[in-house]
Amino acid sequence: MKINLKVWRQSNNLKGQFEEHYIENVSEDMSFFEMLDMLNNTLIEQNHEPIAFDHDCREGICGTCGVVINGKAHGPLKGVTTCQLHMRSFEDGDTLVVEPWRAPSFSIIKDLVVDRTAFDRIMESGGYVSVKTGGAPDANAIPIFKEDADQAFDSATCIGCGACVAACKNSSAMLFVGAKINQYAQLPQGQVEHPSRVRNMVTQMDEEGFGSCTNTGACEAECPKEISVENIIKLNKEYLKHSLGK
Repeated sequence: MKINLKVWRQSNNLKGQFEEHYIENVSEDMSFFEMLDMLNNTLIEQNHEPIAFDHDCREGICGTCGVVINGKAHGPLKGVTTCQLHMRSFEDGDTLVVEPWRAPSFSIIKDLVVDRTAFDRIMESGGYVSVKTGGAPDANAIPIFKEDADQAFDSATCIGCGACVAACKNSSAMLFVGAKINQYAQLPQGQVEHPSRVRNMVTQMDEEGFGSCTNTGACEAECPKEISVENIIKLNKEYLKHSLGK
């Protein structure tokens, strides 16, 4: 395959621009990042600066990766992270425009790498999770209704990649925050700190500069784990209930 690549290059707060590369001999079995690795090897051989991008597990489970490809967070496939996107998803001769997450709260560090530590601070504001158990029981000793367990698990699949923020025209983080709150909301392990967790995480989200929900559903559509916007509905209900002291 031959690919025309237009990739964003930028250092810190300096003005960025697109840089064009023509790549040949791209295997359709390569992942998107393996294609970037091949390009970077060529750039290094030519004494040029390689393209910086985030990655770690490359198995779609850590949430480290994430770029915008032709206007779509994580690329054209639904329910797939960038690291699990393969070049067979594109056609020979395609032009791919590759950009970092675009959000005021995700400042660009270099090229395709953004600072997502705002998510870390939101998580830290939620505090720890405790449960009144007495002596330490077996992990499966606390009975939980299957529907509650299923809903908690669906929320817990959020990997915190930030695609929801990048896809939202208001750069809202409510899907992320909703998922992280709701994964404990219906479990006994989350009840002790639940009211303060809701208030603190929403407050921290606002302080980080994330926007409000647009109700367009773009976050769910672009989420690689297909987290439901039902999490935002539940988040709003829980925040109103606990912020009003009821």
